[in-house]
Amino acid sequence: MVTMKQIAARAGVSVSSVSLVLNNRDAGRISADVASHIRAIATDMGYLTNRFASGLRTNSSHTIGLLSDEVATTPFAGRMIEGAQDAARALGYLLVMANIKNGAKESDREILSLRQFGVDGFIYARMFNQKTTLPDSLQDCKVVLADSTDASGSAPSIVPDEHSIGYTATNHLIEAGCRRIAYVGTIHNMVAQPGRLSGYVDALADRGIPYDPELMINVDTGSDAAARMPAFFDRHPDVDGFFCFNDTRAWAIYSEAARRGLTPGKDIAVVGVDNHQVIAEALDPALSTVELPHYEMGYWAVGKLVSMIEGKEPTPFPKTGYPVDKVQPPPLSEHSPQIECQLRIKQSWVRPKRQ
Repeated sequence: MVTMKQIAARAGVSVSSVSLVLNNRDAGRISADVASHIRAIATDMGYLTNRFASGLRTNSSHTIGLLSDEVATTPFAGRMIEGAQDAARALGYLLVMANIKNGAKESDREILSLRQFGVDGFIYARMFNQKTTLPDSLQDCKVVLADSTDASGSAPSIVPDEHSIGYTATNHLIEAGCRRIAYVGTIHNMVAQPGRLSGYVDALADRGIPYDPELMINVDTGSDAAARMPAFFDRHPDVDGFFCFNDTRAWAIYSEAARRGLTPGKDIAVVGVDNHQVIAEALDPALSTVELPHYEMGYWAVGKLVSMIEGKEPTPFPKTGYPVDKVQPPPLSEHSPQIECQLRIKQSWVRPKRQ
């Protein structure tokens, strides 16, 4: 078994310095470069922390519970879980997952079981942006919500900037030369709908384009959008751009456009939301889409939770391992930020022909 003394000898530091770093008590005592060096050597040597013994000394298990309310069944779950795991690993914590159903008695049992094992705090992740009433079993716990906001406003949270999504997508269509831009929204009572709609309206106003409510069509599902598109195209043959609530609705636009001999990126421009890989890349031409920052939300949520557990902001808060063109998480000093979303420009936005 590798010992702290062996790590200290290889790193050229004292045993006490190694102890501070490996027990996550190095902030303000050991430089970030030295701490990183010690952790790298410990990992390379295969050092294993006795978390049980450490927990008895510090009254902390260095374990975080990630509670997912159906998020594990969505195509974006992997990104959020990856972000949470990366942050937990960088900050010296273990992430434990439990998939739960909101409001069910089984959820409380799962949560209480994790609490009995000494979990230090919880990430509560939802499958889409919504207000959440936390289960009673979490009321006296440290909790951060991801892709959701606490109905009481007490627990910190992080969600996408829905207004910015609508504004960015619509402005992109305007820059492509579109002037008759339709919004294909949702009939469901979702937080994202009014936010994205207001962004769409504001982008039009800022560019001097009148808002025409006749160009807004709210549908139930992607198949409902496909069923209603023929009549919509008939009523509005001059529409040259489409901002879609999600990529599934954009697929319906492509389908009807193809039936009429129109090509996205040539005759009309289309922007979706989600960057759903199966849809956005499979469509021909590839769909320009606003990517929801699931990785960054998971990453920030863990960082925020650790700052609450330890009573201080992690110093330094490690940057994400994603490419430089990805957005970085907001500062941990913010209570409930709305995170920027990235527009992924592909081939469906090229300046369309005017009718």
